[in-house]
Amino acid sequence: MFTALISVTDLAAHLHDPQWIVFDCRYDLVDPAAGSRAYAQAHINGARLLHLEHDLSGTKTGRNGRHPLPDADGFYARLAALGLSNQMQVVAYDSSGGAFAARLWWMLREAGHHSVAVLDGGWNAWLKAGQPVSADLPAVTAGQFHGAPVANMRVDAAFIEATLSHHETRIIDARSADRFRGENETLDPVGGHIPGASNRFFQNNLGADGCFKAAATLRAEFLALLGDTAPVQVVHQCGSGVTACHNQLAMEVAGLGGSRLYPGSWSEWCSDPRRPVATGA
Repeated sequence: MFTALISVTDLAAHLHDPQWIVFDCRYDLVDPAAGSRAYAQAHINGARLLHLEHDLSGTKTGRNGRHPLPDADGFYARLAALGLSNQMQVVAYDSSGGAFAARLWWMLREAGHHSVAVLDGGWNAWLKAGQPVSADLPAVTAGQFHGAPVANMRVDAAFIEATLSHHETRIIDARSADRFRGENETLDPVGGHIPGASNRFFQNNLGADGCFKAAATLRAEFLALLGDTAPVQVVHQCGSGVTACHNQLAMEVAGLGGSRLYPGSWSEWCSDPRRPVATGA
């Protein structure tokens, strides 16, 4: 069972295993249709497409962030329709270092499905290794997937507000340093960050080859950031609850499990002008 990362070699060895299923999560925040176009052109043999906006997000209200989590039962039904059953090994990939695949990884873990891993290096590593791709749509037989939601894997805005007066919870913001400081904000109407948050750009989890850094390296880097804070006291956030999952995945790889996600993240936080905003480093 793979529960965090999986290599190209390991996936290739199981590509035709009926108890394995692969999901293509490629997406572009600037061009939301890019992932669907890329999938239509070529994808890992047998992979099913999951779209961030249509499948991995719910209805926006203007107050719940740019990518609110979808209705759980609807999400489970969508996965079953694409062929997932509870006993299967899931592999998710994208072309962004795992930034979007990690969202599916987190959602399935919250659904109680732990046999889910992100393809290390993603689409680019698969191509570089010369592994098979196809433009053909896979033949899909509906599966039987029933989620068993795991409690205490996420927090809401009220929880964040309640923690601002003390330092027991460490908030880690996965956005780039300039957006964290409140500069060059192009996705959300307000620039800045949640007061007291620390910044860990999710791309810092990757090496020059686009794969995750070694577990020992990630562990040392996160421990330097956390200090005396235990992993269970960590809450991850980003712009809309997507790349925050990448930091959580990196902590799992590092053996620092138990952190939580604030799904609404900055886009939800800044939608209420009563909530405080910090800028600068």
